[in-house]
Amino acid sequence: MYRQILVPVDLADTDLAKPAVETAVFMARSSGGSVRLLNVLPLMPLMLAEYVPPDFDLQQRRSAEEALAIIARECGLEAARVSAIVRQGGIYHEVLEEAKAIDADLIVMSSHRPAMRAYFLGSNAGHVVRYAKCSVLVVRH
Repeated sequence: MYRQILVPVDLADTDLAKPAVETAVFMARSSGGSVRLLNVLPLMPLMLAEYVPPDFDLQQRRSAEEALAIIARECGLEAARVSAIVRQGGIYHEVLEEAKAIDADLIVMSSHRPAMRAYFLGSNAGHVVRYAKCSVLVVRH
């Protein structure tokens, strides 16, 4: 049923991502699909650039790639059916762009319980649900 499943992972809170990863792996196993793990690094404000090492972005990317590789190895899906990528930019924009790039059938993502401000400002999960061209499953922690 689902060939390509995209799972955005917040590496600052991997416990929050576990239920989404487990759900995506279960669904990929049942349908013979693949899982793509995604982490989005924020863009660094220009005014902070002079205060960080010149290779800061590269260090952040490497660290994120290593963390995603560990999650991919430990998820229980064979290596040929799980991949990972790190993108940089706005979270929901990059999630939607990656879903388009891999022709995702499903996005499985975790979400915090919404705070009152999320009802007015919206959340990343909310934006993805509203604008994704494929199905989206939001897994609560």
